[in-house]
Amino acid sequence: MKVIKSIMLAAALAGAGGQVLAADQFVALPSYRVGPYGAGGSGFYGGMIDYFNLINANGGINGVKMTWEECETEYNASRGVECYERMKTKNGGATLVDPLSTGIAYGIVDRVATDKIPMTMLGYGRSDAANGKVFPYVFPLITSYWNQAAAMIKYLGDKNGGYAKLRGKKIVYLYHDSAFGKEAMPVLDAQAKQYGFELIKIAVAPPGSEQQSQWLQIRQARPDHVILWGWGVMNSVAIKTAQRNGFPREKILGVWWAGSEEDTIPSGEAAKGYTSMTFNTPGNYPLLDEIRKKVYAGGKGNLADQSRIGSVYHMRGVTLGVLWVEAIRTAQEKFGKGKTMTGEQVRWGLENLNVDAARQKAIGAFGMFPTVKTSCDDHEGSGAVKVQQWDGKKWVAITPNWVVGDKALTRRLLEESSLAYAKEKNITPACMQ
Repeated sequence: MKVIKSIMLAAALAGAGGQVLAADQFVALPSYRVGPYGAGGSGFYGGMIDYFNLINANGGINGVKMTWEECETEYNASRGVECYERMKTKNGGATLVDPLSTGIAYGIVDRVATDKIPMTMLGYGRSDAANGKVFPYVFPLITSYWNQAAAMIKYLGDKNGGYAKLRGKKIVYLYHDSAFGKEAMPVLDAQAKQYGFELIKIAVAPPGSEQQSQWLQIRQARPDHVILWGWGVMNSVAIKTAQRNGFPREKILGVWWAGSEEDTIPSGEAAKGYTSMTFNTPGNYPLLDEIRKKVYAGGKGNLADQSRIGSVYHMRGVTLGVLWVEAIRTAQEKFGKGKTMTGEQVRWGLENLNVDAARQKAIGAFGMFPTVKTSCDDHEGSGAVKVQQWDGKKWVAITPNWVVGDKALTRRLLEESSLAYAKEKNITPACMQ
C-alpha cells in the first residue's frame, strides 16, 4: 500500500512539476487601475488579460499556459520601477513586461537588457528604441511617438492640400508636461523647420484638470490646428475647455492616448466631431466575439463593465496580448514547441515577428491593427496609423487606409539619438543572435 501511495505521490509531483515547467509562461504586468489614469490602465490590461484567458481556454500556446501578476503603479515612475523589481524574479522569472508608461519605461530601459527581460512599449515610450542594435530588449511595437507625430503632420498637411500648404500656419502643441508629452518634440521641431509652420508649445501640468490659462493662450494665438498630446483626465478637460473658449473641436487632433471613449463620453456634446490618431481600426471583430463567448460567458472576463469590450483601451490591450502570444509562438518554432520560453528566447520571437494579413485573419483580427514585421533594425515593425472621429456615440475611422508620415526623417532622428545613447552607455551596436 505504501509503495502504491509513493508511486501516486511521485506521479502527482511529476505532474505538478510538469505543469510549472511546461505549462506556464510568466509575464509581469506593472499596471494601474486607480487614480487619474486608471480608466486607461484598466481597459488596457483588462484587454491583455482577456486575451490570455482566451488563449488558456483554447489550450495555451502549444499547451503552454499564460500566467501573470499585476502590481499597481498608479502611473508613478518610481513605483513602477519598484513593481518591476518585485516581479522580475517571481515564478521562475518574468519573460515579458509592459508598463504602459513612458516614465516607467525610461526608468527600467537600462535594467531589462541586464535582466534579459524584453519590454514592449505599444505606441509609447522611447522612439529611438526601435533600433534593436542598441536596444536589443526594448520593442516600441506598431508605431512610436515619432512616427505618430510625423503621421499627424502628414494628415494635417493633406487636409490643407499638401505639406507646402502648411507654410505660415500656426500649430499649437498642447502637451502633458512629462516624459510622455516631450517625446514628440524632436519630430515636430524638425517638421516645423522643414515646412515653415509655427509650432507653439503649451504645457499642461499633470493631471491636467485645470486648463483655462492654456486655452486663453490658444484663443489669443488663433492657431489653425491644435495637437492635443494628453492622457487621462487632461483630455476631457481640454475638449470641454476648448468648447467654452469657442475653439472648434474639428481643429483639434489628439494623440492616440487622447482618443478613447473615456475621453469623449465625459465630454458630452463638446466631443462630437473631435478627431484623434489610433493604431486600431474601431469596430467589432471575430476575435472580440470569441472573447465574449469563451471568456466572459465562462465568468473569466477581466472587466466588470462588459460594454467596454472592444472599446479603444480594451482593443489596444487585446492587440498587445496578440503580439506577445505571437512572439512566444514564434520563439517556440525555433526553440521548441510546447516549451516555456525564457526571456532571451521571447526576445528573439519579438525580433522576428511577422503578423501579416493572413495571420490576422487566422486570429480573427484582420485589419484591427497594422500588419507587424520586426527585425533587428526595426523593433517597431510598422509605423502606420489611422485617424478616427467621434460621431457622438462611437469612434469611426476617417482615413480608410493606414497613414505613414516621413519615415526617412524619423529614421534619421532615431539613428542619431540611439547612437548617442550607445556612446553614452558604452554600448557597441550589434544584432543579437
